[in-house]
Amino acid sequence: MRAVSGYLGGYATLGLLLLVGAGVFVAAFTAARLLGPRRSADSGATAAKFDTYECGLDPVGGDWAQAQIRYYVYAFLYALFAVESVFLFPWAVIFDRPEFGAAAVVEMAIFVAVLGLGILYAWRKRILRWT
Repeated sequence: MRAVSGYLGGYATLGLLLLVGAGVFVAAFTAARLLGPRRSADSGATAAKFDTYECGLDPVGGDWAQAQIRYYVYAFLYALFAVESVFLFPWAVIFDRPEFGAAAVVEMAIFVAVLGLGILYAWRKRILRWT
């Protein structure tokens, strides 16, 4: 089989990939529609059968629940340091190459120092206290 090359070769590959993805999407939804259970009005099902059921408890009260901001802060800090690890990994892979030298070390030191200042700020403002 000959590979598609030239100026439009990349677009042909992308178009083929989009067609295959759309085909998988349509096939999955078609299979779910054909093989999935049917909800029939005349099957003797009561309204209670379709009520929300969560963790072994019937839902009580309204659907409004207030969450404290500290949970979002923890999630944000986790995302921040997860992104830091994503940036540190490629740097660690190429660190020993001679063409990068001291400039790469200084740049990464500045990056880690800025993140360190952020965690120090969060610690000083007592954001990291769970109680």
